[in-house]
Amino acid sequence: MKLMIMLRQVFVMVALALSAFAFAQGNLEINTPAISALQKSMQQRHAQLAPLYASGALGLTADGNVALRDASGVPMAQRGQVNALVAAENADRAALYREIARANGHPEWEAEVRNTFAQRWVERAQPGWWVQGAGGWTVR
Repeated sequence: MKLMIMLRQVFVMVALALSAFAFAQGNLEINTPAISALQKSMQQRHAQLAPLYASGALGLTADGNVALRDASGVPMAQRGQVNALVAAENADRAALYREIARANGHPEWEAEVRNTFAQRWVERAQPGWWVQGAGGWTVR
């Protein structure tokens, strides 16, 4: 049940971030097989990332990525796995931003898509999650 709630939260976060880009004459809700696959991959991974966000080990960066914010919050034996999760998440995020721009027929919008998503990820972070802003790391 908890997993379903977390997956719904990720879906809502992605959907809201997608809708925010519409003002820029682009369509963040555009759907292609590649976008769907990336969203599914991110939703599946979120179940593993959510406890790490909640513990403060991971944070959402100002540039639309995920970072290992406090390595001491992850047991040494699990750090390799967490680093791999973070790398996979960041690769999917970069691919998502790129694919949305491409699907809109404007690959040059990738940076704008990234910035829009970065802002929305931070705005919609759960209470207790760490986010990076102009002044550094803060907890929501």
